[in-house]
Amino acid sequence: MRDSLALHLALFRRQRAQIARVVDGQTDAFRSYEARYRRRTASYRRVLPLSDVHQRVRASDVVYVGDYHTLPLAQQTYLELAERALSSGRRVVLALECIEGRHQASIDAWGSGRLSERSLFARLGTGTEGAGFGPGSAPRGLLAFARKHHLEVLGIDRRAQGERSLALRDAYAAERIARAARAEDRPLILVLVGQYHIAPCHLPAQVERALGETQRRGLVVYQNAEGVWWKLARDGQMGSAEAVELADDTLCLLNASPVVCQQSFLDYLEAEAGDAPLMDRGASERFREMAALIGRLAGVPVGRALESVEVTTVADGDVLARIQRRGRFTQTELSQLRRHILSRESSYIPRARTAYLASLSLNHAAEEAAHFVRHCAVGSAMEEPRTASEAFYARCMEEALGFFGSRLVNPRRTCLNLADWVRRFGETRGVDRQVSAFVLAHAAAELEAPEEAVKLLPLRKDRLFHGVSHGLGYLLGDKLYRAFDAGEVDKTEVRALFRDPFVDARAAYFTWAERLRD
Repeated sequence: MRDSLALHLALFRRQRAQIARVVDGQTDAFRSYEARYRRRTASYRRVLPLSDVHQRVRASDVVYVGDYHTLPLAQQTYLELAERALSSGRRVVLALECIEGRHQASIDAWGSGRLSERSLFARLGTGTEGAGFGPGSAPRGLLAFARKHHLEVLGIDRRAQGERSLALRDAYAAERIARAARAEDRPLILVLVGQYHIAPCHLPAQVERALGETQRRGLVVYQNAEGVWWKLARDGQMGSAEAVELADDTLCLLNASPVVCQQSFLDYLEAEAGDAPLMDRGASERFREMAALIGRLAGVPVGRALESVEVTTVADGDVLARIQRRGRFTQTELSQLRRHILSRESSYIPRARTAYLASLSLNHAAEEAAHFVRHCAVGSAMEEPRTASEAFYARCMEEALGFFGSRLVNPRRTCLNLADWVRRFGETRGVDRQVSAFVLAHAAAELEAPEEAVKLLPLRKDRLFHGVSHGLGYLLGDKLYRAFDAGEVDKTEVRALFRDPFVDARAAYFTWAERLRD
């Protein structure tokens, strides 16, 4: 447990630093706001059964549920609380931060059947397509639940900027919540709002002030507060605890690790065209579905192998131990696997017959499913010892097949083209700039002097080696898919490619590069 906890903590810190690099503009007021929340959620008093949580929710008047906007499980858990609350027999109101109060008239018109769903989402600024990554997909499921159960929906957010934006938003939400809570029938109001807002000294305190002499029982329900989660993990209770009570009588539900929450945000930032999130609980099933689909096209029987393949995600705290149990690895190899996990890259590990999904991206899962199909086709040839240059081109070909397979699942997926690599060369530094330089140089040499291209290889298996082979492989895989889609490459050729052990990987790469030349 200690090793897996250390790995989880290391990944958490690395992802936190990555998020900090892309999220800017934090004011002193925001940092103080965050600090107050963290002090309140640094530890816990005792573990509770979920039945106690539902009982306390039903006994309250205003329940503040913390939301992690990019984590679908956070909204799903809120709806589970709402469904249980219906058994109280009271009128239930959904008060949602994801809807601005200025849209209340549209929400009411939709609720009464006077406005179509398409028109409503157009006014809310929410796309009409299916679920994708990020907070923009949240209102759809919440509103569907409200319509099914004939519940009132209250928009509680407003636009605000600057040092006082958080206080202004809390004050606005508090007035709207208090107005609803004063109703004579004493409704049960379930508030879904960003986690920092529900610290008792923030939004709940504002609601109390707005209520004045009207007495209403409030309850704060956090989700996956980091301080609580890490304390439970250190106490060895993380696997069994579903909910805890904190020192100030607030509650915290535990349904996803802080690493998974972070990953949902990073997935949102990095989402590609046509990509969609996999629910963690369904990742293994979806992986198998995609592997079966790719296997049928590649002419590779995968049925029996699917019964034994292991699919792990970032949510699995013991992922390294699970991989180790399924394959014989040296300490050096385990160290390499640990570094790979910390790099936030998905992978298929043939020796362990294990797919590790570093993100819950459909595209990445499909790519690893293609690698699994490839392993079913050629077996141990995927891990045959090779010279440095052969290892490089073999990896290019494996990356090409992985990307090709992912486009079979999501035809809208794109990759960096040469113009993008030129742009990256100008905008990046260090290893990222070197990767761009190698990709561009090799791509140019393929066209003009293939015999010279083999001299432009990073031969040490480090970040440069993996970055360049990844970039070139994606470029080739993208061309392969486009040619297949256009009928220029037929199914027989694709099947032969999946079964090719790449005894001469360099020859295979240049043969296909020439064949697919634009």
